[in-house]
Amino acid sequence: MNDDRLKEMSEMNDADGYEKIDLYNYKNVDKLADHYKSILNLIGEDPQREGLLKTPERVAKSIQFLTHGYQLDPVAILNSAKFKEDYREMVIVKDIEIYSMCEHHMIPFIGKAHVAYIPNGYITGLSKIARVVDAFARRLQVQERLTTQIKECIQDTLKPLGVAVVIEAQHLCMMMRGIQKQNSVTTTSDFTGAFRKDETRQEFIHLIGTNLH
Repeated sequence: MNDDRLKEMSEMNDADGYEKIDLYNYKNVDKLADHYKSILNLIGEDPQREGLLKTPERVAKSIQFLTHGYQLDPVAILNSAKFKEDYREMVIVKDIEIYSMCEHHMIPFIGKAHVAYIPNGYITGLSKIARVVDAFARRLQVQERLTTQIKECIQDTLKPLGVAVVIEAQHLCMMMRGIQKQNSVTTTSDFTGAFRKDETRQEFIHLIGTNLH
């Protein structure tokens, strides 16, 4: 594996059979850990006390996993399962979990994405839609840009008759600090092609709000 890419590491606890898999570039762990050790000092903690001895290393690995979307190519993800198919009705993948990091405070925002497209000769594997969402979400983000990036990637790669993306998320930067409002939800949307027509857009909105399972 190229050293410049994330390295997959697994650790097995023989006692309970638990397998933990982390994705990180092992060459960057020590560099990041040194910075986190300095941060602990600056906030008034003692990085040498027992509970914090391994914290800088853990956080160094954690931040690489939380931002591993930088190492993923969303276009390649879609193209890896792109098939010719004469289907021209709406394809919806809804309730895709989102875990992202606000680029302004590096505090998480979490929620769900609802994605639809109307094929125009090509479809993609359903799991690839969720993987594209994750590839963009696992970066430092703002919800508005995340919404547009997902839409543009699907539109540019599959060339469908239209794409619709709606994201609903709660932002911990609003909940834990700042205005400290616990129940607010931010909704963003973006549409192309056929979804700019009111009838098609309303069908999409209706379907993502309907519990069919």
